[in-house]
Parts: sequence; structure tokens; C-alpha cells
Amino acid sequence: MAGSGNYLRNQVRKNLAKAALSLFVFFLALFIVALSFLFNLASIFLDLVGLLVSLAPLGAFYYYLHNYHVYNGGWAGEKQVTKLLECRLSDDYLLLNDLHLRRGAGDIDHIVLGPSGVYVLETKNWRGDITCQGDEWQRAGRSNFKGSPSLQVKRNVASIERVIDSSTSLKPLGISVEGIVVFTNKHATLHLNNPTVLIIRLPQLPDHIAAVKGSNIYTQQQLETIAKEILRQKG
Repeated sequence: MAGSGNYLRNQVRKNLAKAALSLFVFFLALFIVALSFLFNLASIFLDLVGLLVSLAPLGAFYYYLHNYHVYNGGWAGEKQVTKLLECRLSDDYLLLNDLHLRRGAGDIDHIVLGPSGVYVLETKNWRGDITCQGDEWQRAGRSNFKGSPSLQVKRNVASIERVIDSSTSLKPLGISVEGIVVFTNKHATLHLNNPTVLIIRLPQLPDHIAAVKGSNIYTQQQLETIAKEILRQKG
């Protein structure tokens, strides 16, 4: 097994740093307004304006803190997937993590390359009631939710298929690419109705991948060639 990619980790660190900086700026602005008020350095009107302006960094703090929690939750879920696959799958498999392709439709959480083919994983660390009707998804308590993990993983599958089809050495191999949506949070309750892709919980994932018997069996050398071709397309 082999891994690559650090997009989510970088986003976690970046948003945490921005949240800390925003909070520092807020307290600095508040301190300046307080000094101005105490020493009558400005009119009361200007003091109030300064106080209102100082609230902007506070809003930025909550914005970046929210982003931090979102990315950190996603990163935690991806680390669970990586750890389990590395423990449960043999060295016949290769694992690529957290990729962004130049011509891709989005970030790809994981790609597993094995003797039976290629598996593109969309990882979700969501909790609560989650409903999937075909490609339409709903999350309890989120009336304006518009995300579709199944559409995302299908777009990513198409991106990997384009990479394979554009390679003269890979296209003749007839490589199968399967998209899978993986839920890592044990507090998620799934309600599935005619999903268009496989939706699975994390503990079931290694057994599913290992059990698939494709019409073609790919060698370690072929898998390494596929992995190198995919990594060449990184943005």
C-alpha cells in the first residue's frame, strides 16, 4: 500500500491559522477602541464606529472556525479509511489518497488499485439521519442541503477513466473503475432507496474490495503504471 496527498490537512491548518489571526485582530481592535474611549482620543460616534468595525474580524473568526471543523471532520474520516485499508488489504493493492487532478471534477478522497481493478472512494464522516434517493441526498436538519456524494464519486470515476483512456499503454487493458461512497461515522443512520453507486460503511469496505473478482487480473507492475499515470495528472 502507498499513500499521497495532503489537501485536507493543509486546509485544516490554514483555516485554524486564519481563525486564530482573526481572533487576534478582533481583540487588538477592541483594545484600541477601549483605549480611545478611556482617553477621549475620539468622539463617541467614532468609538461606536470603531467598535462595529472591530466586529468584522470576529465574524471572520467564526467563518474560519466553521471551515476548520468541516475540513477536520473530513480529514478524520479519510484517516480512518487510510488506516483500515492499510491494515486489512494486502500488498497486492496500492492506495492513493487526497488527489486533485488538473482536469478532474473535484478532489478525490482515495483511489484503491488492486488485481481486480480501480476503486474510487468518496468518504463522508457525516452523522445523523441521511437519505439517498437515486442521486438526491438529504441530511436531517439541513433544508438547503444540495450535495450529492454519489454524483461526486461518479464525476471522479469519469476523471480516472479519462486518464486511463488517454494512455496508449493503459487503454487496451480494459481497466474497470468502480465508484464507492464510504461512510465512516458510526452515528450515521442511512436510508437508501435505489442508489446509483455502492454506498457502504467503512468496516465493510476492505472485504468488499478483496472479494471482487474482475474479468481481468492486473499485475503489480500494471497497477504501478496506472498509479504513476494518475499521479502525473495531479493539479
